[in-house]
Amino acid sequence: MICHSPLLGEKLTSQSGMSHTFMSKIQILDDVLASQVAAGEVVERPASVVKELVENSLDAGASHVRVEIQKGGSALIRVSDDACGMSKADALMSLERHATSKLRKSADLASVMTLGFRGEAVPSIASIAMFRMATREKGSVAGTEVFVEGGIVKDVREAGVPEGTSMEVKQIFFNVPARRKFLKTESTESAHVEHQVRLHALASPEVRFTLIKDGRAVFDLAGTSDWRVRISGLSSPETAGQLIEVPDSIGKGVSVRGYLLPAEYARKGRRQQFVFLNGRPIEDSSISRALKDGFRGSVPDGAHPAAWLWLEMNPTLVDVNVHPAKKEVRFHRPHDVRTLITTAVEAALSPRRQSPQGLSPTGRLDQQPDLDSYAASTTPASVLAEDFAVADSPAIEDLTHTAPASIPETRPSHSSPSDLPSHSPAPSSNFPNHAEGEAQQEELITPEGEELIQKPSFEFIGPLHDRYLLMQGEEGLVLLDPAAARERILYECLLDQAGSVPSQGLLVPELLELDALDAEMVVRHEAHFADAGMVVESFGGSTVKVSSMPSFLQLSDVRSFLIGLVDELSETLGAKRGKSMVYEVFAANIAKRAGRGEPCRIDHAQSLLDAMFDCELPYCTPDGRPTIIHISLSELNRKFGKE
Repeated sequence: MICHSPLLGEKLTSQSGMSHTFMSKIQILDDVLASQVAAGEVVERPASVVKELVENSLDAGASHVRVEIQKGGSALIRVSDDACGMSKADALMSLERHATSKLRKSADLASVMTLGFRGEAVPSIASIAMFRMATREKGSVAGTEVFVEGGIVKDVREAGVPEGTSMEVKQIFFNVPARRKFLKTESTESAHVEHQVRLHALASPEVRFTLIKDGRAVFDLAGTSDWRVRISGLSSPETAGQLIEVPDSIGKGVSVRGYLLPAEYARKGRRQQFVFLNGRPIEDSSISRALKDGFRGSVPDGAHPAAWLWLEMNPTLVDVNVHPAKKEVRFHRPHDVRTLITTAVEAALSPRRQSPQGLSPTGRLDQQPDLDSYAASTTPASVLAEDFAVADSPAIEDLTHTAPASIPETRPSHSSPSDLPSHSPAPSSNFPNHAEGEAQQEELITPEGEELIQKPSFEFIGPLHDRYLLMQGEEGLVLLDPAAARERILYECLLDQAGSVPSQGLLVPELLELDALDAEMVVRHEAHFADAGMVVESFGGSTVKVSSMPSFLQLSDVRSFLIGLVDELSETLGAKRGKSMVYEVFAANIAKRAGRGEPCRIDHAQSLLDAMFDCELPYCTPDGRPTIIHISLSELNRKFGKE
């Protein structure tokens, strides 16, 4: 009989006196492999390396952090600071797993105030790259230089280096090819690095930040005690001139202050929301909801206000150790945080409060416009209605009433009113869903594929809440969504005339100051913009210049249209990968954004209906939503109890 499970290589003796040696299946990983496994959580891409190294510099008390990258960070990442530096012993110890100067006992984990604390970043990074560390303590005569290759220390020597620390990472993932092949293009990785450095620059405005990409300075921001100056340095002068100050507000163990932009600057997605907790950039959905609640309905559905918020909180009231990359935190009293932010935002937007103190392009503090009239006018409907108008010009008539040049033999025929889609909700789908739209259209084809001679004939009744057009058909009530109809029309026009869409130059080119990731996405799809009649190009940094637009769109606010289009594209094109990014997706997004401006008027109804029925798939938008629905008399009778 054998005793309980042995340790690795342990000899046990059975009752018969025979000796047995057992080898355990479970073994302890060696240090290099363990660090590479840890790197899977810590190092996702070059931006992750920048984040960890910049956090170490800030924790060390740096007043100047310099970040330099080459080829999106895949060839070189160098983060240098003028902080306290390290001795030779500390430099070598920092390469050991779980070695940190920021925690001493388990109780310290409940009150973490530093950005880093786990002691995994440096050894994990060194295990998957060619790594060099050069550091010198303040007041020391000589510094220390350490070379590491794939987690193995190759050389340690004294060196004449500046005070502070410089960490250099080359050939990231050189020994983990499976990870390296998942890196994106240089422009994409560079955009992620720039976004990360911008976050830290906003979180710590008192620190000077310099970013160098491929030998070119992207920005060099001097340290400042005024958060408005830092925001101005990382955004457009127009944005900085509209800042609304959120006053210092104190709650139970937490305080908040910051700046907002008026509701008209709200964007789809939360990329324009920058939230920092005790100097740490964080993402938290409850804070985003609190921001929107503070605007009291003046922000359209699906949009999120732009904001910069700095929270200071008792560290015992928040857990910062719940996410591998420390992007998310868990509040012990989330309701208190949300209430405080909502109240602070409401106070900032209060018409009784003299506002502002936005920073003008000249550096003066200007008063903000009264928000009363603005809040009353920024309902979702009014924002979309004022976004732009489709021109009643021959150009648009030609585009919308001309059938595609080549029509497939399998083109579906037009249906009678009784064959229109019912009023039941369309199945939800992800964009684009052209195949599903075709499937829906197939249900509308008459038996044997016979074409009907006449298009459906309707008698117009009137608009419903300025959103739908009511029509009377032969067998019941028909509702038309003008925005969806225009979306289908423009989509097919853009597909049919890809590369030859009439374009008109803008009298004054529009310059858009975008988030680094959005700017990279726009420039990457420059050819698709050109196919759709828009000329866009990089204007340096994260600024994009737009010099022409499709001639069939008469825009009352070109800038708002373009910003909205970028938001639409970010959620679709920006989320796709490689070859799945096709012009059809791009065209569908333009059509969706453009369709929202279609007026809901009887005098437009017939021409809109005719253009829609000239489309291949008139009954649905590119993503499968219905353009027109039919409620039969029999169904109405059933609802009123007449059957």
